[in-house]
Amino acid sequence: MRTIDESGLAWVRSKFLAGLSDTVVRELLDTARIRHIAPKEDVIVRGGPPDYLFLVKTGRAKSYILTEDGSEIVLLWAAPGEALGLVSLLPSPPSYMVNTTTVTACDCLVWDHATIRKLATEHPQIMENGFRVALYHLGAYMKRHVNLVTKSAESRLANQLIQLATSAGEVRDSGIKIDITNEQLSSLSDIGYFTTSRILSKWQQDGMLSKERGGLTLLAPESLMTA
Repeated sequence: MRTIDESGLAWVRSKFLAGLSDTVVRELLDTARIRHIAPKEDVIVRGGPPDYLFLVKTGRAKSYILTEDGSEIVLLWAAPGEALGLVSLLPSPPSYMVNTTTVTACDCLVWDHATIRKLATEHPQIMENGFRVALYHLGAYMKRHVNLVTKSAESRLANQLIQLATSAGEVRDSGIKIDITNEQLSSLSDIGYFTTSRILSKWQQDGMLSKERGGLTLLAPESLMTA
């Protein structure tokens, strides 16, 4: 029987596992396959058959849609604990609705459709948790749309950095490290790439953050609250 890895508590605190008894969590672990996925590999392809549900254990992934001109609109920056492919909980699920690709190497717990459906039927809390996670993301997208209409570019970027620091940041002595590129951050914040780069450069000059290749470190996260 697999036991919970106490050294990686982020995935254990997943909203998808919230409120489940130790017995049910262990049953989920026992029936899951652990899949290692290299960086920049597709996990989910939009329009594909919803055959699997994934729970990110380590690493980062992005969920996005492609516009007609091939541009990416990033919808979710998936950190450990994020559940992907929730449609597979349904008895007759629609096709996957977004693309998901690994950003870094990821380890995921994976359940095929038949297995997760059986578990969700036996333990309705699993289905309820999936619904709650879906509503959580819907609420986030609604807030994102409202911010697009009512907030400045600086405010949207600051809000996104605060959210990423909370959900996917790594606390270090120097600050909170976030592994994300300017392009990915601009998409998540609904801001143009050059505007994002300009704002980040200004904040770096002001000592609020430091930029490095493929990421940044928030040196004074509290200063973003008033941005």
